[in-house]
Amino acid sequence: MRFRPCIDLHDGKVKQIVGSSLTDNSATLCTNFSSDLAPSHYAALYRRDNLHGGHVIMLGSGNEEAARDALAAWPGGMQVGGGITADNAVYWLEQGASHLIVTSHVFHDGRLNRQRLDHLIRLVGKKRLVLDLSCRWRHDGYYVVTDRWQQFTQLRISAEALSRLADFCDEFLIHAVDVEGKCMGIDTRLLELLADSAPIPTTYAGGVASFADVERIRLSGRGNVDFTVGSALDIFGGTGLRYQDMVAYHARLKNS
Repeated sequence: MRFRPCIDLHDGKVKQIVGSSLTDNSATLCTNFSSDLAPSHYAALYRRDNLHGGHVIMLGSGNEEAARDALAAWPGGMQVGGGITADNAVYWLEQGASHLIVTSHVFHDGRLNRQRLDHLIRLVGKKRLVLDLSCRWRHDGYYVVTDRWQQFTQLRISAEALSRLADFCDEFLIHAVDVEGKCMGIDTRLLELLADSAPIPTTYAGGVASFADVERIRLSGRGNVDFTVGSALDIFGGTGLRYQDMVAYHARLKNS
């Protein structure tokens, strides 16, 4: 279990938003925090504290320069996602990303598009890919959602699905969309499913409000699921968790 930091970018700035509120209608956007500091400030912080494997996410267009700024501050230290396609995959690796996070590009009409996924693997190799399987609960399980988390796919998170998809990537990134950005507590049911089923490194995101939630991730995930914290962190305007406490906790986990 590791703490994976994040840099979320919207309109060229580091922000924390409720992801499910991101639509074409800007009036619906719920912003928890907007920073006046450059993305490179946060990347340099993570580099100083040796927090490998975090992610830079471009939430919509107009974030390319900001993403380059973050990646340049720690070449090879962070992953990048948001609008990644076969056309720009190599470019973002050249900009310093350790991995490429892909989601909407490899789904079409609600189904996984193997042709697109295979093409990406030929371009950059599976060891440089992270599949974003962010999901929402519907009827009988958790289904992957795409297109700013507004569109349900037909892919239900299960042991069989995760085992199959693990052949095509190095890691999974999974936001619990129903609680993401709301600091209302984690989705323990999803965490237990991931702990039971994920055969490769997996990062959970969503709902962390306090250190008690971090401990619940450790227990529900049985130490097998990494985690990220956004809006609750003091460096993002939150009051639930101090960044330096997370750095110290991460160090204890590594040494245990």
